[in-house]
Amino acid sequence: MARLKPLGRDDGGPNDAIVATDLGVQYNLRFNRKRSMRESIANVVTRKPPERFWALRHVNVHVPHGESLGVIGPNGAGKSTLLQVLAGIMRPSEGSVEVRGAVSGLLTLGAGFDQELSGRENILLGGAFLGLDDKVTRELMPGIVDFADLGAFIDAPIKTYSAGMRARLGFSIATSVDPDILLLDEVLATGDATFREKSKGRVIELVKSAKAVVLVTHDMIWVQEYCNRALLLEHGQVVVEGTPDDVVAAHLERTAAAKAERDAAALAAGLDPRAR
Repeated sequence: MARLKPLGRDDGGPNDAIVATDLGVQYNLRFNRKRSMRESIANVVTRKPPERFWALRHVNVHVPHGESLGVIGPNGAGKSTLLQVLAGIMRPSEGSVEVRGAVSGLLTLGAGFDQELSGRENILLGGAFLGLDDKVTRELMPGIVDFADLGAFIDAPIKTYSAGMRARLGFSIATSVDPDILLLDEVLATGDATFREKSKGRVIELVKSAKAVVLVTHDMIWVQEYCNRALLLEHGQVVVEGTPDDVVAAHLERTAAAKAERDAAALAAGLDPRAR
């Protein structure tokens, strides 16, 4: 069971916004896969032990105030799971995590939108989700609407929005509250180029004002240009951590090596690698 403990100097220092030590998240695949009623009953009767999968294991992360940390890795590496643990949405199976400061994250706001409500009404809903008083949210609304730049769609139901439009509104809400810690999951990969640049500018402002940012992304250019530090996750473990240039280079090298290995296996099996 994970333990929650006070953050002290031995855990990373007083300037750290996030300190996660030996994190592990384990899933019970019995409850994560669709199974027939017969299979479920058979497992109970035979007392078959559940299949378990470690989405994260022995992960250590510390993020000081004023730092933007890029988290990269292949699909299924555990990147989004890590953000959910840091956001307090998911409790780790083992290890400890301490977050110092108010957290805002786009990874949760998208799920909190009501598809039948308008963008403007969802701003009020998002504010409540972040624990803001209704009066405060209404005061912030003009700035949120202006930054999202959705035009007349701000008064249309969210169900009429594209994925990019939802991301723009969610990002505008998440960053309007001046959070101490901002968690973003692939948000900058969505939307048009103009909004992506505007989003990057806002993230940079947060970092410069001594905020902490953790960003999961497949955009290597963003990591190299706008993050202070990066880490590479593979199979739920940190395999490389350091400067963005070094981590991106390691990721590209490991990705190329893995592809070459898969292609060689396909050729050995008499298959055309290009057909995959």
